[in-house]
Amino acid sequence: MSTGSAGGHGGVRIDGAPVATAAGLFTVSGCMHRVDGCAHPCTSVRWTPDAGDHAVRVDGVPVLLDTTAAMCFSAGLVPQGPPVVASVHQGQGVSSR
Repeated sequence: MSTGSAGGHGGVRIDGAPVATAAGLFTVSGCMHRVDGCAHPCTSVRWTPDAGDHAVRVDGVPVLLDTTAAMCFSAGLVPQGPPVVASVHQGQGVSSR
């Protein structure tokens, strides 16, 4: 499964790339998760960014780091496991294990 961000937060960039935040929207594709032979693909990823006083934020919104915890979910909100973050075409993506 992979996700593509609908863009970063405002004009904040790191090494020319938009900063991904917890407020970002992501499109999920390529998750081939199956249960008892039936397809139950991942349709969303929920990120759990650090919420502490020392969390990295942009305009008060937590930034998604390579250490940010996440979980993939099916359309029925059944947990599918943690994603593996990888680069895809333009920007960042996420893939399932």
